[in-house]
Amino acid sequence: MALDDVGRAQAARAAEQLATLKPQLIVSSDLVRAADTAAELSARTGLTVQRNAALRETHGGVWEGQFADDLRSDPMYIAWLAGDDVPAGGSETRSQVGDRAQVAVRAAAEQLDKGGLAVVASHGGTIRGAIGRMLGLPVDHWRVLGGLANCCWSVLEEGRTGWRLVEHNAGSLPQVVLGDDR
Repeated sequence: MALDDVGRAQAARAAEQLATLKPQLIVSSDLVRAADTAAELSARTGLTVQRNAALRETHGGVWEGQFADDLRSDPMYIAWLAGDDVPAGGSETRSQVGDRAQVAVRAAAEQLDKGGLAVVASHGGTIRGAIGRMLGLPVDHWRVLGGLANCCWSVLEEGRTGWRLVEHNAGSLPQVVLGDDR
């Protein structure tokens, strides 16, 4: 599904802010909403967007195209809504999505120069899964990471003890936070 006028305006606002951080790399899901969002940043930075299918949203299997109200009698759907690691519509589990997405994010990070910044455009559930995996959180704790509003972002930073979440669901530029990990 393509971005509507509101989505395009949100993407343009986010791109304007993120471009000031001078990213070195832009990686995106190959699905249209994320790719079009990343294209806004590409237009401002001149960077080419690397599309990666591993950053796609959870495949909903037989649930795709159905309304939530129609699925409320499905015990697997109820378990999925509760945050259980069950296959969405018989397709992917949360942990499988997190596994594939964190590989893509780590691969992007490996392409960066020291101190470089990658912007990854993806989808809420996929981002949550990648963050959860990168932080070493058990799947049943991923829900402590609230959802992401459209065109908002999370900031992950790799320190000497591993990855840490610096900001989540941000809509403004990150502030430097000094801690014991530097």
